[in-house]
Amino acid sequence: MRKSYDFSKSKKNPYAKQLKQQVTIRLEKNVIDYFKNLADETGIAYQLLINLYLKDCVLSGKKPSFNWKHVA
Repeated sequence: MRKSYDFSKSKKNPYAKQLKQQVTIRLEKNVIDYFKNLADETGIAYQLLINLYLKDCVLSGKKPSFNWKHVA
């Protein structure tokens, strides 16, 4: 490993806008448990599964349907 590196000719990452953004959201325990169990079955991290599901909703234009008896 070198003692120093020359970054004077480096370029900005062209994919930086595609990086994920960290956010804090509150999810019910049963929702997290569902995705964690799914993660155990599939071998895919539960956070990635949640992201993939939400991304699928965005791409398909799916809108939430509410059952107000179960919404808290």
